Amino acid sequence: MERAAAGVASATVIGSANAEDDPADGWFPESVAAGYDAPGGENAPEVVTRAVDVLEDLADGPVLEFAVGTGRIAAPLAARGVPVHGIELSRAMAARIAGKPGGDAVEVVIGDMATTRVAGRFSLVYLVFNTISNVTTQDGQVDVFRNAAAHLRPGGLFLVEVGVPDLRRLPPGQDTVPFTVAPGADGGGYVGFDRYDVVTQRFTSNHVTVSPDGQGRFRGIPFRYAWPAELDLMARIAGMRLKHRWADWDRSEFTAGSTKHVSVWETAPSA
Repeated sequence: MERAAAGVASATVIGSANAEDDPADGWFPESVAAGYDAPGGENAPEVVTRAVDVLEDLADGPVLEFAVGTGRIAAPLAARGVPVHGIELSRAMAARIAGKPGGDAVEVVIGDMATTRVAGRFSLVYLVFNTISNVTTQDGQVDVFRNAAAHLRPGGLFLVEVGVPDLRRLPPGQDTVPFTVAPGADGGGYVGFDRYDVVTQRFTSNHVTVSPDGQGRFRGIPFRYAWPAELDLMARIAGMRLKHRWADWDRSEFTAGSTKHVSVWETAPSA
């Protein structure tokens, strides 16, 4: 799954259930999927285009997106003529893909990206928008890397987009970092904050929305953070080596001040 955007992951009203939600869809059921493609943020056309530009450039044949979601990236990439397959756990999310331009060309398998296999070998496997962190154990994250490598042809590429842990903003004794505080013009508002456990490397991304009538909505999604060096080690375990690391989709230099990275690992070429 992609990390839910502000105002999207708050579809569960405190103390109530969403009857339309299927537990098999995990953290991204119908109540989240229904608003996941809201305009702005990661869905802004300029953001999507930058990512698709890079993926199209890296692709040299069929590609596979882990946690394809609603097809935010896969559909426009397929619309450019790139053969795109996807793995997605949530049927509610995947149901949105075919309705997008290019989406009807995306072949989707429902399953867990750590273990599900898709027929064929791919030039590129990619995993965007912090989704590697949705896997909340180190072993599980290693399994994702291994599964990616198993899908790649010799010399194939695995790309991950993920944030850098924001621990530098934690003073001693504090475990919470706000990432959005947005009062609404209509009297409502939205607050987003991450709560970290630095012992386990787990954290929750929490979203609180208050409507003008004072009704509160809350959703907390669990994650596990990993430093770039740890991801490099996972890649080595899976038989891959780092090829590129950028600060963003514009391929700018990754520095000590970068808040995210787009990293690309490469499998060994054929002999």
